[in-house]
Amino acid sequence: MSAAIEDDYFGPKLVDDKVTLDFMKKLMDCYKNQGKLHRKYAYKILLDVEQLFMKQPSMVEVHIPDDKKFTICGDIHGQFYDLMNIFTLNGLPSPDNPYLFNGDFVDRGSFSVECIFTLFGFKLLYPDHFFMSRGNHESVTMNQMYGFEGEVKSKYTEQMAHLFTEVYNWLPLCHCLNNRVLVMHGGLFSRDGVKLDELREIERNKQPPEDGLMCELLWSDPQPQDGRAPSKRGVGVQFGPDVTHRFLKDNGLDYVVRSHEVKADGYEVAHDGKCITVFSAPNYCDTMGNKGAFIILNGKDMKPNFTTYEAVVSTKS
Repeated sequence: MSAAIEDDYFGPKLVDDKVTLDFMKKLMDCYKNQGKLHRKYAYKILLDVEQLFMKQPSMVEVHIPDDKKFTICGDIHGQFYDLMNIFTLNGLPSPDNPYLFNGDFVDRGSFSVECIFTLFGFKLLYPDHFFMSRGNHESVTMNQMYGFEGEVKSKYTEQMAHLFTEVYNWLPLCHCLNNRVLVMHGGLFSRDGVKLDELREIERNKQPPEDGLMCELLWSDPQPQDGRAPSKRGVGVQFGPDVTHRFLKDNGLDYVVRSHEVKADGYEVAHDGKCITVFSAPNYCDTMGNKGAFIILNGKDMKPNFTTYEAVVSTKS
């Protein structure tokens, strides 16, 4: 991008085209003060992060050392001030403080652009210690319907909205932690016998289809009763405890973590402890009154520990 930097631009600048911790701190401060990242740097971040995601498989393997903690966050939905609160409560991402954000970074909230550039920036800064999986909202139809596309057009350009679509198509679909925990945005599948190798090899560079493994990873929900049922959402499937247990046994896993549904406490443990929901957007849509939560586990025992928090008072856009 050859966009010139105007003399009156006082926002954060990429030095040597590289994201640094100093840049990230300035970017977050800029956003807290309702500032905007220059389009030249915004484009650079998008193009660089696309290159990074393109190299990853559809299921990313994450190794967590015994003595290290690892944090999983659920839906953020454009709630920038609540995202900042997560970092206040739990520390900024770093090689010693790795994070996985489990989809639905954008839409509904007023600060989706700020959220996504913050997350993409940390991905570029710590590519091996900061992870992002695709949610059902990282798609064209949802972005048109629930606000992200309009926000990008108003803060930047229609051209940038198209570039976001390209980048989202390369987001990994799920993460496997220490070969023991599978993390995806939505849930499990309409058929038994799905193996991790199949997930690893999904051709994901596209809009989510109406059915199949990719769709179900992004859209499915657990249900308390055994078996499967059509999803109330019209896409994906509802899956019971027996489905979860069989999938875990088939793949030698301990439990699954997913997001995708608002919960009063920000999290829910279902299916005999084997299916955990985490949702990180408190007082969702400014109306739900729910808490947000994140999960901390360590490499040694991989047990989930939950931190819950209330919404912060945000500066309305």
